[in-house]
Amino acid sequence: MSVEVLNGLTIKDFVEDEEAFKKCLNDYFVFLDVNCDGVLSRSELRLGFDCILTLREESVDDLYDMVFEKFDADHSGSIDREEFRSEMKSIMLAVAWGIGDSPVLMILEADSLLMRAVEHEKARSS
Repeated sequence: MSVEVLNGLTIKDFVEDEEAFKKCLNDYFVFLDVNCDGVLSRSELRLGFDCILTLREESVDDLYDMVFEKFDADHSGSIDREEFRSEMKSIMLAVAWGIGDSPVLMILEADSLLMRAVEHEKARSS
């Protein structure tokens, strides 16, 4: 973990660099795709979100179901890479919008998407 300064533009620039963002999301997708079948099941997505969210209430099952349905755009019962990329892009842009233009200090995990956005910005400015 480290403390980093970022703003909405940090995230937006990362998302808009299609090559860097796609590589990052492909890495996450491979990590989440435990059985290596090329799609994410409901349980694989949940395991991934369990790493992010520490909620353990029964109502969380409903939350996971809603998140899965949002990712599963074609309602096939699984999430392919493109569905994953599309929804993660929307989420990251929503985070960027929420943070806005003012710099904020955040504690970030080393392998988080936000840390990757910060690293992307640092690499571009050097």
